[in-house]
Amino acid sequence: MTTFMDRMIRAAKLDVNLYEEVEADKDTMRQAMGVVVLSSIAAGVGSIGTIGISGVLIGTVAALGGWYIWAYLTYFIGTKFLPEPQTEADLGQLLRTTGFSSSPGLIRVLGIIPGLGSVVFAVASIWMLVAMVIAVRQALDYSGTLRAVGVCAIGWIIQTLILALLFSLLGGAPSL
Repeated sequence: MTTFMDRMIRAAKLDVNLYEEVEADKDTMRQAMGVVVLSSIAAGVGSIGTIGISGVLIGTVAALGGWYIWAYLTYFIGTKFLPEPQTEADLGQLLRTTGFSSSPGLIRVLGIIPGLGSVVFAVASIWMLVAMVIAVRQALDYSGTLRAVGVCAIGWIIQTLILALLFSLLGGAPSL
């Protein structure tokens, strides 16, 4: 457990070495998934005041699905469309590194404090995005950050379009 918590803290501190470590260690997949689950539960708890208790379950399931989709998109975009000569990665590496990039999302639990929700969620979102860029840069072995930013942005746009399409096919966003 200490190693798991230590890894989450190092990921939140944007420790590049941590992202290299989990990229190489195939045994950290469950831990990466655990980070995504804990982060989404924290978001659900932090949102109880605005979306109710059902947001915890719906948020957890959506976060797991979103994590997989975004990891797959970043893998595909980063290895097929925007690779560097040294880029060599597999989907598992992206899942592990991006899973740990959800670590800063644990602060979203503080959104339960009246009046702090918007600020906490904004800070967490920016922090998680920065961690995601670092995770992608390390997993795809990029020499610079700008290409990782591009891969994350393109993946985010595609994921958003996919979700919008799914919501329109299902009759709109779910009411909670």
